[in-house]
Amino acid sequence: MSAGVGGSLAGASGLAIETSGLTKHFGRQSAVDGVDLSVPAGTVFGFLGPNGSGKTTTIRMLLGLAAASAGTVKLLGASMPGELHKVLPRVGALVEGPGFYPFLSGAANLHRMDAAGPHTVPATRKLRVGQALERVGLAHAAGKKVHAYSLGMKQRLGIAGALLSARDLLVLDEPTNGLDPQGTREVRNLIRALSHDGTTVFVSSHLLAEVEQMCTHAAVMSSGRLVAQGPLADLRREGTVRIRLETPDAALGRQELVRLGLLPAADTLEPGGDGVQVLAALPASAGPAVPALLPEDIVAHLVAAGVRVRGFGVERESLEDRFVALTGEGFDVAG
Repeated sequence: MSAGVGGSLAGASGLAIETSGLTKHFGRQSAVDGVDLSVPAGTVFGFLGPNGSGKTTTIRMLLGLAAASAGTVKLLGASMPGELHKVLPRVGALVEGPGFYPFLSGAANLHRMDAAGPHTVPATRKLRVGQALERVGLAHAAGKKVHAYSLGMKQRLGIAGALLSARDLLVLDEPTNGLDPQGTREVRNLIRALSHDGTTVFVSSHLLAEVEQMCTHAAVMSSGRLVAQGPLADLRREGTVRIRLETPDAALGRQELVRLGLLPAADTLEPGGDGVQVLAALPASAGPAVPALLPEDIVAHLVAAGVRVRGFGVERESLEDRFVALTGEGFDVAG
């Protein structure tokens, strides 16, 4: 499926997934609370959050596997669940891990899976199974019984099942969960390849490093709420910028940084060792000149103003720091 076709099915908004006020209550508990999600067509979109943050419940509502308590869902421009039968043939999904018959081969499992679909074409089944296995790098293991597959191979077989027909949107819930580094690389490379072919890939994960390496956009969930979303590059740019200046001329140094617009006029001095001072910036919005000035230009200005500089640095929050600040919880960064 070309990117152009996928984009046309996303609707006038250009979004493959769009939710408004999406909410799910279990009794008095809110598992998902007012989520407004926007997933641009053609992206690899990371749905990130600690375990228990509401990611899987959200995915189940997106796919019509669970009824929303409130709010609306659109997939590929079609309203869910009202147009479920129209849109689901264009959506592949792997939710809560693949399930297979262990003593059947990978190919036999896919044949059974395809036969269970109400919209599949028996005449092309063998060809499509072979193509799906080839796509995920399992053609060599098509006749091998699934109980002999590694975890990475089983995950790839699950993705092959989602690709038995042409898909415009692929939804993967924790696709690298429990995999060793080699299996993780295999799945990551497959997701990138699918994206290059024009498929929108929506990946739920609690592994920050995986999202950083394969996604173009991301959303962050915390305790059932959506706390941030957008291009990964924009999420990296948000957060705190810290100016670190080591100098025996702390008062003059702060004065010059205020003059450059890098610090607010309020006192931001932090004492360092041996009479050296460290000056810290507030959030990025308080220091708009930081992106416009190179560190060497700032140092040159300080020296010209008579500030004796022993050390200098401009430090931004890492993506990990940013996500921890948003959620109040730690993330697994490597698995």
